[in-house]
This record gives sequence, structure tokens and C-alpha cells, in this order.
Amino acid sequence: MEKVAIVTGSSSGIGFETSLALAREGYFTYATMRDIKKGSSIKEIAKKENLKLETLELDVDKEDSVKNAINKIAKEKSRIDVLVNNAGYGLFGCLEDISMEELKAQFETNFFGVVRVLQAVIPTMRRQKSGIIVNVSSVAGKIGFPVSPAYISSKFALEGLNDSIRYELSPFGINTIIIEPGVIKTNFMSSTKKVLRSDSPYKDITNKVISGITMMSEMGTPAKEVANTIIKAVKSENPLPRYVVGNDAVMFLEAKKNKTDLEFENYIKKELFS
Repeated sequence: MEKVAIVTGSSSGIGFETSLALAREGYFTYATMRDIKKGSSIKEIAKKENLKLETLELDVDKEDSVKNAINKIAKEKSRIDVLVNNAGYGLFGCLEDISMEELKAQFETNFFGVVRVLQAVIPTMRRQKSGIIVNVSSVAGKIGFPVSPAYISSKFALEGLNDSIRYELSPFGINTIIIEPGVIKTNFMSSTKKVLRSDSPYKDITNKVISGITMMSEMGTPAKEVANTIIKAVKSENPLPRYVVGNDAVMFLEAKKNKTDLEFENYIKKELFS
């Protein structure tokens, strides 16, 4: 029976590469995205390679959009084998500078958007007694960094959600996996929202961190490496609960494990501000 995969946030970056990778593995892949007009590039590649890939509008912020897309897929294919929750964006700005509306919008996409898609997809997987859910988090879901408390909090929440539902879904044959990339070489920084008030007392630290992460992203891990890791997890007979991607992510997590809290805090200050 033909296996079916859904990827959110497929117009670029990790979602783009993961959709293509799944289609190349033989999955009928629904590459979903908020703005369907951005799907022309992935459609051209799929057509050229004769891949079973279809673009579909799905805005994780909107209940109706999620339900309509998932219902369409379930009706057409009667099954969903893989779900990759990838849609999200970054918000840079110190806590005092960002508004409650900006903080809520970050959680709306990065956390509640994932919940919406999960609640729409899980019933189908539960009925078929099988499925793999991949939630794309970040090394920022395990480590706090300055100038991105909204983004980091949303990823910490996603980590907790993922670990909790593993217990709930495993009796139904559903495996839940989390991916923790470091800085990835994508258009993430260009799509990241940056908040810096003109009179902000955090101007120096904000500019320094954004500049540093922008430089890191230019030398970051390719999005294809994340896609390859997702394929490895999906194809594994016994996938791990979580996968770390990128040398920088491994380095930070190893440092956190081997240092005291204060030692690690000083290490981060040195890495970001020196």
C-alpha cells in the first residue's frame, strides 16, 4: 500500500528538503505551506524527477486551514504514515522589548500550530494503528540563549509536548520523534522577525547576538542534512526519541552536560559576546 507523508512549512529550508527526500523514498508527499504561491520551485523539481508530490495550502495558525488540508488528504488517501511538523519562525528581541502580541504570535505558530496539526492527524494514525510523527525543534529547545526568549520558550514547550505524547501514542503504534538542529544554513535569518526598540537598553546585546548568529548561519549545517536525519529516523525499525543535527548543536549540548549551570552560562557568554 502506498505510504503517505505530510510536511508543514515546505516552501523553503528544512521543510522543502524533507518533502523532496520523502518523495524520493517513495512516499506520496503532501508538501504543505501557508502561501501556496511559494510552491512553484518544489513542484518543478518534483515534475522533473517524476516524484509523487503535491503542494497543498495549510496555515498552521488557522484551525479551518489545518482541518481542510488534513481532511482532504485523509479522504484522498485513507491513511497518513508520516507527519513532519516543521512550520515555524524565529523572533529575535529581548523580553522587555517584545510585546505580548509578538510573544503570543510566536507561540501561535511554533507551538499551538503543531498542536492543531497533531490533533487533526492523530485520529487517522490511531485508527490504522501506525504512524511516525516528527517534530522539528531546535538545540534552542534544550538551551537558553539571550535575545530570543520567545523562540526558545516555544521550542522548550514543544520538547515537553513531544515527550508527553510519546507515552500517549505508543500504545496505538504511533512513534513520536523530535529533531534538534543547530544553526542551519537556510533563509531562517531573513524570515526571522527582529524587534529592537530605538531607545532599548538592550541595543548592544541584541545587535551583537543577531550579528553573531547571522554569521553562524552562513556557515551552518545544510538543510539537506536535517532532511537526511529525518529520513533515517523514519526508516529506522526502532527510531530514537530525539536526534541532534549539526556540530554546533552537539558542541553546545555536550558543554551543557559536562559543566555546572554557572560554568555553562559563562561559556555561552564567551561564545556569543567575545
